[in-house]
Amino acid sequence: MAKIVLGMGTSHGPMLVTPPHTWDSRVPDDRRSTHHFEGRQWRFDELVEYRRAENLHAQITPEVWRARHAACQAAIGRMSQILDDARPDVVVIVGNDQMEIFDDTCVPAFSVMWGETIVNNMISEQKIAALPQGVAHAMPGYMPQTASYSGVPALARHIIETAIAERFDVAALKRLSETETPHAFGFVFRQLMKDRVVPTVPVLVNTFYPPNQPTIGRCYEFGRALGRAIASWDSDLRVALIASGGLTHFVIDERVDHAILDAMKAHDPASVEALGEAIFQAGTSEIKNWIPVAGAMDELGFDMELIDYIPCYRTEAGTGNAMGFACWRPQKPC
Repeated sequence: MAKIVLGMGTSHGPMLVTPPHTWDSRVPDDRRSTHHFEGRQWRFDELVEYRRAENLHAQITPEVWRARHAACQAAIGRMSQILDDARPDVVVIVGNDQMEIFDDTCVPAFSVMWGETIVNNMISEQKIAALPQGVAHAMPGYMPQTASYSGVPALARHIIETAIAERFDVAALKRLSETETPHAFGFVFRQLMKDRVVPTVPVLVNTFYPPNQPTIGRCYEFGRALGRAIASWDSDLRVALIASGGLTHFVIDERVDHAILDAMKAHDPASVEALGEAIFQAGTSEIKNWIPVAGAMDELGFDMELIDYIPCYRTEAGTGNAMGFACWRPQKPC
């Protein structure tokens, strides 16, 4: 049977693939937008006033940005080395789509790609022009000009069939797109694998878009089923699982992040559920990509170790992205 040798969780936000002196390029969009925080919507100026006592001005100096950027790059480097050391033959990546391949005519709750080839080309100039302010310059961090990678149809089909048998109605995709890959997956290919892409099974979770976002509990049970499916695959190959996304953003909430990380360390999914579904909206919803991997690791009895947690603030309202990096390995510290 296949052997699961590693689990990982990584953030993938644009601040990870852009130099720190450009981190304020998205601030004009932050100021115009409404933001999800503590289960409700806020205007930017409301958040500034509400969070005034946190002294977030101290978090957005050039010196702090340089230090946080360096810490993030060190964590990414360590994650890349851990992945190399595990020597997986196959990687299963759990990520989400942000209308990069789907559109509002059809957004499955769970999807698995069982095609032969994953295409990851740079997006068109038309799509780049439509991106939010401050995002376009991050795209090379996710997409080379042209690339294609190998899928793993045999494992992917086995995951689909096993999940269906366990009453998870997953969508079966023969390709992600004719031209590109969601950035959740592109980040892993470019930043952790360094473009030396291991054959991959993409698993997609609809974290962002109502009305069919899977709950935390459903994501956890899906992850346990995913772990069982991989472990029962008739193969002698080594498999790694990687979650891509999160942590809290577009408004950082360190209390929520630490509660979730502590719960995953303690194999305590009920504590994550207890936070309530209202927390897991907007960018913070991407934590639901970590929950299936945590479920699969709990199925195996692997413990989580935190590589680093780095809150990268952009403004005094607390906008930005909390970056998390973690791994699960059998009886070995990360």
